[in-house]
Amino acid sequence: MKKNFYLPVLGLMMSTSIFAQNQQETVKSIVDEATTNSQLKILAHQLLDVVGPRLVGSPEMKQAHDWAVKTYADWGIPAENEQWGVWKGWDRGITHIDLVSPRSVSLEGMQLAWSPSTSSKGVEAEVVILPEAKDSISFQNMLAQVKGKFVLISMPQPTGRPDDNWEKWATPESFEKMKKDRESQNDAWNTRIKTTGYSSRELPKILEKAGAVGVITSNWSRGFGVNKVFSAYTDKIPMFDIALEDYGLLYRLADYGDKPTIKVVAQSKDLGEVPTFNTIAQIKGSEKPEEYVILSAHFDSWDGAQGATDNGTGTLVMMEAMRILKKVYPNPKRTILVGHWGSEEQGLNGSRSFVKDHPEIVEGVQAVFNQDNGTGRVATISGNGFLNAYDYLGSWLNAVPDEVANIETNFPGAPGRGGSDYASFVAAVAPAFNLSSLSWDYWNYTWHTNRDTYDKIVWDDVQNNVILTAVLAYMASEDEDKTSREQIVLPINKRTGEQMTWPEARDSTRRGGLDD
Repeated sequence: MKKNFYLPVLGLMMSTSIFAQNQQETVKSIVDEATTNSQLKILAHQLLDVVGPRLVGSPEMKQAHDWAVKTYADWGIPAENEQWGVWKGWDRGITHIDLVSPRSVSLEGMQLAWSPSTSSKGVEAEVVILPEAKDSISFQNMLAQVKGKFVLISMPQPTGRPDDNWEKWATPESFEKMKKDRESQNDAWNTRIKTTGYSSRELPKILEKAGAVGVITSNWSRGFGVNKVFSAYTDKIPMFDIALEDYGLLYRLADYGDKPTIKVVAQSKDLGEVPTFNTIAQIKGSEKPEEYVILSAHFDSWDGAQGATDNGTGTLVMMEAMRILKKVYPNPKRTILVGHWGSEEQGLNGSRSFVKDHPEIVEGVQAVFNQDNGTGRVATISGNGFLNAYDYLGSWLNAVPDEVANIETNFPGAPGRGGSDYASFVAAVAPAFNLSSLSWDYWNYTWHTNRDTYDKIVWDDVQNNVILTAVLAYMASEDEDKTSREQIVLPINKRTGEQMTWPEARDSTRRGGLDD
């Protein structure tokens, strides 16, 4: 009797020991492959240098999708481009902006996304400042001043030095004076905009209607030489962002009455309606193929630069993790799926479409691991309001090597409502987790800027994130249990006094930038 009693226990102990040994060997294999045979720099060159930025609706975006499918095929991983909508197609082409009077110099600047082009010969005209009016009626009477002119509509920054530079070198009195003067100037400019009777988004079309030949902005990002670069608000005339230093030059010349003249050649093309895609690749599960571990990263970017840290690095992490998993863990228990989402930047459109179009996959989600915010190593993970997230996510993290898993966790946390594609899955009550990175001055220097380039990548940190992602995917796939979707009871909203509710799943914008 005693022998029969202890045999199952002994068998269980041996089974547990074998699993632990296999787990350790697999994790070691993941680490070895990531560190000794890394493909990160090769992938980065192909994606960022050769393809470049990936604005939704651009030829580069389609080129990126096709490149990803081919790359996965080369690794033996089935992949496809799945259309979810259509968008206004646009090809940036070349922008050239030159000051031609009162002296000659090329200026740093570029067209904003989806901006109309100039003629092939370009446009040469005087630059003027947005008229300052007492009220909206006066502004209407002053609009004739902009006809045939380029119009400056952004506040000229009093300094191109970021605050930390001032704080390091200036006297406390000088630093405080600068901030006070800048705040006063900002208030005055906001008043100038307000008295036109239009918002800053509405003004470009009003100036276009009044006969301006172009609109010029400068959206400084509070760092040396760095501007945010987004989209145009004009339909027929070009709209540009010019670097703080050169914008200030134009503004001062106009303000002092020197009548600056610039010549602009912008060779963008309106491509009409084009399809938009997600790239989906899968390593099919061997035991539970209808359950899914999803690796998630948006594929698109704004196109002020290469989109290296937003979200080239997240894309590289997920691709390299998939490559490694295919090599060291080719027969996962659950299906491991990677989603490279389109048009995250315009409202999580690719991932929202996927969630809407594939309820069967969402129902089978074991976990979603999303990475987006920059090149830094992952530093924080929230349970996103899933009551029992600690039980499974904590267990998976325990298998990650100590030198990789220096991560602050927040359990159970609160449901994420936006910001990146994990929120699309959270809204559908699928356990989704954002792998949040250290800053590396991301928000000022590379997020949506003209400096989001290859050279800003921190390779050791990205490699760290590859190991973390691959180990988490492996552990989630091997877990004996399906993850719990039980949600926390949300607190009372202090502002409204009402019970907070879980975010609701929303469909995407399926026709972007197109007239219905």
